[in-house]
Amino acid sequence: MSKLVLQVFEQYQRARNHFVQSVADLAMRHEHIEVMQNAGVIKLLRPLLLDTVPSVQQGAALAIGRLADYNACIATEVVNSDILPQLLYCLAEQNRFYKKAAAFVLRAIAHHSSELARAVIECGGLEALVICLEDFDPTVKEAAALAIGCIASHTAELAQAVLDAGAIPLLVMCIREPEHPLKRVAASALSEICKHSPDLAHCVVDAGAIAHLVSMMLDPDEKLKRQIFSVLSQIAKHNADLAEMVVEAEIFPCVLNCLKDCDCYVRKNTATLIREIVKHTPELAQIVVNAGGAAAMVDYVVETRSSCRIPGVMMLGYTAAHSEVLALSVIVSKGVCALAIALAEEPEDYVKAACAWALGQIGRHTPEHAKAVAMANVLPRLLECYLRSDASEDLQTKAKKALKQILHKCTYLPALEPLLHDAPPNILKHVVGQYSKVLPHDPKARRMFVLSGGLKKIQEMQAEPGTALAEYIMTINCCFPAEIVQYYTPGYAEVLLERAEQYQPCD
Repeated sequence: MSKLVLQVFEQYQRARNHFVQSVADLAMRHEHIEVMQNAGVIKLLRPLLLDTVPSVQQGAALAIGRLADYNACIATEVVNSDILPQLLYCLAEQNRFYKKAAAFVLRAIAHHSSELARAVIECGGLEALVICLEDFDPTVKEAAALAIGCIASHTAELAQAVLDAGAIPLLVMCIREPEHPLKRVAASALSEICKHSPDLAHCVVDAGAIAHLVSMMLDPDEKLKRQIFSVLSQIAKHNADLAEMVVEAEIFPCVLNCLKDCDCYVRKNTATLIREIVKHTPELAQIVVNAGGAAAMVDYVVETRSSCRIPGVMMLGYTAAHSEVLALSVIVSKGVCALAIALAEEPEDYVKAACAWALGQIGRHTPEHAKAVAMANVLPRLLECYLRSDASEDLQTKAKKALKQILHKCTYLPALEPLLHDAPPNILKHVVGQYSKVLPHDPKARRMFVLSGGLKKIQEMQAEPGTALAEYIMTINCCFPAEIVQYYTPGYAEVLLERAEQYQPCD
C-alpha cells in the first residue's frame, strides 16, 4: 500500500520536473514564448520556485529567466507577479546550480531597462548578487558579475547603487581569479561602472583595478583582452588625472603591440584607449608620440576598415589638435596620407566625417602644415564631400569646417587651383583670399596664375562691391598690368573684334 502511495508522489515529482524542463527548452525558441505567455506560464512557474525538490526549483528559475530575457513585457510580468522575493528566498542556502539560475533571472530582467534594473535592486536582488560574488564556485561568481554589469550599465544612479552595495572590491578580486570566463565578466562589469562618471571611475581605480588589468594586457585570451582595454578606456576617458593614472601603470610601449593583435576587437579597444589618453592634454599626447604611438596608429588606420578605423582617426586628430609640434609628428608619421586614403575609400559618411575633422586639425596650424595636407590632394576630396547632395549633415559640416581651416593657412597655390574652378561662393572667397596673399610677393606664382587660367577665372567672378571677395579680386588685379587684366575680362574679345571691324587701314 505504501509503495502505491509513494508511486503517486514520484509521478507528481517527475511531472513537475518534466514541466519545468519542457518550458525551459521551449523558451529557447522565440516562436513558442508568446503562446506560453498567453497560457499563463509565469503563474504556473511561480510556486515551483519554492518546490521541495532542488531540480524543480532550478528548472523553474531557468525557465523564468529565458522567458524574461525575451522582452521587457514578460520581464515586467515577472516583477509584478512578486516572483523575485520567492526567487531570492534563502538564496544563500541554495546549491550552486540554483544560484546561477537565480542570477540569470536577475540579469534577464535587469538588462531591458533602468526601471526593471531598479526593480531588481528594490527587491534585494543586488545584495543577493554581491553575496554570490563571494561564493566559492567561480561559475556562481561569473553569473553574479554578469547580472551586476547589466544593472550598472543603464545609469550613473544604478552604478552608484552597485558601488554602495560593495561590489567593486569583489569584482576586482574576481579579475584576479584564475578562471578566464570569470575574469572577462568581472572586467566587463567594471567597465559598465566606470563609464558613467569620473567619481565612479576613481572608485574602481582606488580598489586597485588598474595594476591587475595592466598585468593581463598580454594574456593569450582574446576576449579577456577586449574587456581589459575597454575598462582602461572607460577609466581614461573622463579626465587627465585618470588618464595619467593609466599611463603611470607603464602601459607604453607594450600596449602598442596590441594594435596588431589578431583579434579586431582587441585592436579597436586598444586604439580607443590610446585615443582617450591623448585627447586630454599635450603632455599626455607627447608621451604617446614619444613611445611611437603616432606611427603605430597610422599603420592601424591603414590596415583597418569601417568603424574600426574611427578611434585611430580620432587619435591622430586629437594629437594634432594640441600643438604645431604634435601635428608635425602626425605628418612625419605619414598620418596625412593614411587619413587621405581613408577619406577617399571609406563608403560610410561617419568615417569620412572623422577623417575630415582630423585633417582639419592637422592643417589648421601653419602654412607648412596646410601644405602637407594639401599636397595629399585632400582639398578636392573635402570639397566633394561638402557638395555631395546625399552626404550626411555631419559630413558636410565637418568637411566645410576642415576646408576653411586648411584654406586659411594654405599658401601652396597648385593645390588651390582646382578649387578656384569648382568651389561654391562661400568656399571660393577663402581660396581667392589666399591667392591675394601670395601673388603680390611671388612673380613666378603670378606667371603660373595667368597661364593656368586663374586670372581669367577671377575676371569672370561676380562679387558684390564692398565684400571680402571684391577686395580680394581687386588685390589680385593690382598684381598685373592693366592691359593683361583687361585682356582676360569677359567681353574684351568682342570689343577687340569690333575695333578690328571699325579700323580703317591707311591707303
